[in-house]
Amino acid sequence: MAAEEPQAKKLKLEQKQLSENVLFGMGNPLLDICAVVDKDFLDKYGLKPNDQILAEEKHKELFEELVKKFKVEYHAGGSTQNSVKVAQWMIQSPYKAATFFGCIGKDKFGEILKKKAEEAHVDAHYYEQSEEPTGTCAACITSDNRSLVANLAAANCYKKEKHLDLEKNWKLVEKAKVYYIAEAATFAREQGFETEDIKEIARKTQALPKVNTKRQRIVVFTQGKDDTVMATENEVTTFPVLVSDQSEIVDTNGAGDAFVGGFLSQLVYDRPVTECIRAGHYAASVIIKRSGCTFPEKPDFH
Repeated sequence: MAAEEPQAKKLKLEQKQLSENVLFGMGNPLLDICAVVDKDFLDKYGLKPNDQILAEEKHKELFEELVKKFKVEYHAGGSTQNSVKVAQWMIQSPYKAATFFGCIGKDKFGEILKKKAEEAHVDAHYYEQSEEPTGTCAACITSDNRSLVANLAAANCYKKEKHLDLEKNWKLVEKAKVYYIAEAATFAREQGFETEDIKEIARKTQALPKVNTKRQRIVVFTQGKDDTVMATENEVTTFPVLVSDQSEIVDTNGAGDAFVGGFLSQLVYDRPVTECIRAGHYAASVIIKRSGCTFPEKPDFH
């Protein structure tokens, strides 16, 4: 009988039930609009076949024309929203384990974005305003290339006092156990680390002053196809990513967001960081074999 106990204990651990809104994410929501386009369309808007740019004045009509002219697919996008969406997919049950806050416009694209977040079972609460349209990201696909044009628009208009500070919204913040807000700053340069060695940057970041001294800081850096680096108080460790056959790789744009989503999906269960990294690598390996930050109905992660 005694020999079976560890197995029973393990099953009990696996079946830990999460509550709704256990994960909270906040960032710039974008509606991804994907379509296979022709060279004429790229030329008209001065786009390179494989590129990522922010929309300028000359791209204003691009988004509406894309919808009118080509067969489009819509997805809830933006870096943090992608990560939250992937985390929810990895968690599966309950729906709405992940919450997302951001700003959209009161328009057609905003309505589509709300619908797409709902389909991904994310509990999205958007601050809706009329000054700027909903942020969009056009993915213009030609053969194996993707030209991305992002128009942040409403995503930049979030007003804390009109949304985050409302009691019903703040209650959702308080319900969460894990929080994710993406910071896209060139961290090492800002901190004056004077090194480009990722392991050294991870070590120095881990050692930065911390308000809450009861919990040690853990730093995780991804490097595309190169090893993922983790720094704890005592050591710096590297983890090889899952090797994919080059011919299976469709789109690497969402890999970083997917890694974060996979990582968070295990962090909410209080699983070891090594397990969080394994889940991050798994999620990224699935997403790079598909177009955009999309995934099959269920994960196959054990």
